[in-house]
Amino acid sequence: MRILTLLAPGFEEIEAVTVIDILRRAGFDVVTASVAEKVVTGSHRIPLIADTMLNDVAMDGFTALYLPGGQPGTRNLAADERVIGLIKTFHTQKRYIAAICAAPTILLTADILKKRRITSYPSERDKFDPGFYRDEEVVRDGHIITGRGVGTALPFALKLVELWSGKESAEKLAGKIVFKTGV
Repeated sequence: MRILTLLAPGFEEIEAVTVIDILRRAGFDVVTASVAEKVVTGSHRIPLIADTMLNDVAMDGFTALYLPGGQPGTRNLAADERVIGLIKTFHTQKRYIAAICAAPTILLTADILKKRRITSYPSERDKFDPGFYRDEEVVRDGHIITGRGVGTALPFALKLVELWSGKESAEKLAGKIVFKTGV
């Protein structure tokens, strides 16, 4: 499993680092790519060094795309035509797309959420079709997985591990980090 994680200035640090860390602990190949500069500063002024720049990424071989939330990071990702094109490509090819907090709104910009169950940060709720919005920590609809926000970053990451590596792997990892969960 190879996951591309996109970072833009103003990303939510906990949502990025927690998910990247858990997926790497699970043995997945996670590549972080910046849409701006190699050193990307999060919404709480914590800088991260991206593995690479988005323009330098060969898209072959990635099975999933991960979009952390945060502001203005989410707006920065949504405004980037490369990101929107990438989301549309992953969607068309039925590759996994995971987004948390405000980042599911980027999927609206990419116009891939027709009749899809979804969750997001509560303040973003009104942007989505109320018939498909869920007040849940993690929502999966086919190859699209969404999460609520910072407080759900760990359950979200463990749900991705469960989905991509099995329930037993997720439970074993949750035990190793002393996290009690229903995964």
